[in-house]
Amino acid sequence: MFFTKKEILPISLIIAAFILGIVLSPYLSDLVPSHWNAQGQIDDWSSKEFIIFFFPVFALLIYLLMTFLPLIDPLKKNYSSFSDAYFWLRTFFTAFFIALYLFMLSAGLGFFLNVTLFMPILFSLLFIILGVFMPKIKKNYFVGIKTPWTIHSEQVWDKTHEFSGKLYIVTGLLSLLGIFAQDYAFFIFISLAILSAVISAAYSYIVFKRLKGFEN
Repeated sequence: MFFTKKEILPISLIIAAFILGIVLSPYLSDLVPSHWNAQGQIDDWSSKEFIIFFFPVFALLIYLLMTFLPLIDPLKKNYSSFSDAYFWLRTFFTAFFIALYLFMLSAGLGFFLNVTLFMPILFSLLFIILGVFMPKIKKNYFVGIKTPWTIHSEQVWDKTHEFSGKLYIVTGLLSLLGIFAQDYAFFIFISLAILSAVISAAYSYIVFKRLKGFEN
C-alpha cells in the first residue's frame, strides 16, 4: 500500500538532483551560500561537498519518513482511502526540498537569485498544494490538522479539513501578492500562515461544540 511503482517518481527526483550536484561540483565555488537574512543578503556559507550530499539525503529521509510512519499509525487503515493524495503530498514535499537544493546550487554557480522573491513563492505554492489535497486526508495521527477536537471526532476532522483546504489555498494566493512588496513578502507569508493555522484550530473547536450541541 505504501510502496508502489508510483514511488519511482519521487525517488527519481532525488537521484536526479544528486547526480546534477555531482556533475556541477567542479563548477561550484568551494563555499556555497547556505543561508540568507531577512533582507536577502547571504550571511552563511557551507562547503560544496556538504551542500551536494546533505539536501538529497535530507529529501530522501523526509520521503522515507512520510512513507513508512503510517505503518505505526493506530489509524493506518484510513490511509488506503487517501493513498493517492498522500502519494502526491510526499512527492511535492520531496520536490520542495529539491527546489531549495537547486536554488543553492545556482547560488554556488554564481547566479544572482532573489531569495526574498523565491522563498515566498515556493512556500505559497506549497500552501496551495496542501490546500488542494487537505480535504482528501482522512483521520490519522501524522498528517493533517490534529487538534483535540479533530482527533476526537471523524466528523469534526472532515469538516475542518474541508474548510482548511480552502483557507490554505486562499493563504497561498494572498501570499503570492507579497512578491509586489518583496521587503515584506516573507513576513506576509509567515503572518498569513500563522493566522490560517489559528483559524483552522478555532474552526475545529467551533464545529466540535456545534455537533456536541446537536447531540445533546
